Amino acid sequence: MQPLAGITVVSLEHAIAAPFATRQLADLGARVIKIERPGIGDFARGYDNRVRGLASHFVWVNRAKESLTLDVKHPRAKELLQRLIIDKADIVVQNLAPGASERLGLSFASLSQIRPDIVVCDISGYGSNGPFRDKKAYDLLIQGESGFLSVTGTPDTPCKVGPSIADISAGMYAYTNILAALMHRQQTGEGQHIDISMLETSLEWNSYPLYYAFDGAAPPPRTGASHATIYPYGPFPVKDGSVLLGLQNEREWQAFCTHVLLQPELAQNEAFSDNTHRVANRIALRNLIEEVFALLPRVDVLKRLEIAKIASARVNTMHDVWAHEQLRARHRWAQIDSPVGRLPALVPPGLNPHKARMGAVPALGQHTDIILTELGVDSAEMNTLRTAGAI
Repeated sequence: MQPLAGITVVSLEHAIAAPFATRQLADLGARVIKIERPGIGDFARGYDNRVRGLASHFVWVNRAKESLTLDVKHPRAKELLQRLIIDKADIVVQNLAPGASERLGLSFASLSQIRPDIVVCDISGYGSNGPFRDKKAYDLLIQGESGFLSVTGTPDTPCKVGPSIADISAGMYAYTNILAALMHRQQTGEGQHIDISMLETSLEWNSYPLYYAFDGAAPPPRTGASHATIYPYGPFPVKDGSVLLGLQNEREWQAFCTHVLLQPELAQNEAFSDNTHRVANRIALRNLIEEVFALLPRVDVLKRLEIAKIASARVNTMHDVWAHEQLRARHRWAQIDSPVGRLPALVPPGLNPHKARMGAVPALGQHTDIILTELGVDSAEMNTLRTAGAI
């Protein structure tokens, strides 16, 4: 039995943050009813068509959900949504534009008067109060506001983190806070309001650079794929490509000099005597490392790093990751259904690959008739609602 079996989530969601949170609830067995606009749906459905005609973002964060199409501006559709929540929902999640859920009567203050045990999770760019409350927010914009861009990239050019890190962090904190709220409800019978701010979740993940710049100190410099404050740590070119390596302590530095560079005397060089000195003299040290690595193929460098017990990795492409032998050995790939047939999907971290719930990606409005029938709507009214564009 799945841990969240019997829990129903109604989600007014789009893009990444809320859908990522609710997909994880679905992975644990919750019934997730995704409210979408008739004819259009979640706009992430149209981001691209890279997965046999489906959008890559949508496939990633929307498996194991039911799609119910409702035009919430239509009075009858709005009434059905409110009834669905009052009658069936344990959790309501939304990342609509600022103020939209309140106008729909779906705020925690409104819903908890009828359902004191309901959990309502609001996800927004900046939170439910403060001077930025009503600002629209997208991942790149929050990466800028939270300082991510200031510490990511090269010395000359700030860079966005490739994946939607601000959305992902918001989705993760929504997910974990919802689980905590369910435990609180189990103990007290009380629901809770969860107010998730993308700015705040991004800052939580960005707090080491924040503390590094504490009390007016200089922030970490942008250093490309290298570590800003530990050296050597990052990618280095070799004869036939590149390798990633990272040193964490003085024992590893001595082993690196002895077994990788084959220059044990370098460990005694005052210019590189500790991490602070190595960071300060990183250009000179990088030149020394590159001189050695330029003569060696990647396989030999990796072998030396293994002997020295220095952490290392390959710089894989997305195609390399699809074929990664470690994921295959641990059975981390499963098959899920979708409107375009069976697709591979990564089993969520921590879940048993043989027991994980790997549900289908829904077609737009696929479950509308089923859900409305549960609410007592007959076929004649459904036809009327469909003709009016309400569903």
